[in-house]
Amino acid sequence: MTVWRLDKDILAFPDPHYGEDDGLIAVGGDLSVDRLLLAYSNGIFPWYGFKERQEIMWFCPMDRFVIFPEKIHVSHSMRTLINHRTYHVTYNRAFNDVIRGCSQADGRYNERGAWLGEDMISAYERLHERGYAASVDVWDKENHLVGGLYGVTIGRSFFGESMFSLEPSASKLALLYLANMMQDRGGNLIDCQFETPHLRSMGGEHIPYDRYMEFIRL
Repeated sequence: MTVWRLDKDILAFPDPHYGEDDGLIAVGGDLSVDRLLLAYSNGIFPWYGFKERQEIMWFCPMDRFVIFPEKIHVSHSMRTLINHRTYHVTYNRAFNDVIRGCSQADGRYNERGAWLGEDMISAYERLHERGYAASVDVWDKENHLVGGLYGVTIGRSFFGESMFSLEPSASKLALLYLANMMQDRGGNLIDCQFETPHLRSMGGEHIPYDRYMEFIRL
């Protein structure tokens, strides 16, 4: 297996099939809009602990954890929460606040291995300005932002990056809203990157990279 070193002046990635077992395929390069769009279009994403190292690491696992919008699972407790109308949800109204909430909630920013630093935040804000990144925003009755998620949007797919909750189940509500909206708009896949019990309980499943790419290219 080979980890490639990217040249900032050359917009290219190696074949992900030849990466490391953990999905690492390359280091270096930059976080330009064009490079990020090329990366996500091939199932590649940047991820590195900005406190430990300054060099960008690029991953593309051969086993992908995804949610198909039509298969989203709504638990009894979530149905109850929705019916109580404790929160309301908007799409892409508070991107900058949501991404910073994802960075800082629960003391994440100061933890070892924290990856959503200022360079990454700025990169996704540039994607958002170009229409390739979006947020789902959850508000309480006083219009305080209490949770949400953000990710990259290309074609019919949503590449989830991070979520946060300041109130119980706020991020789950954001994910339900996203899945329902994607069903209405013809979306076909939510890329979760890695499995968590939270995402598994909501309908997440594993698919191989080659099948994953069939959906990305639709």
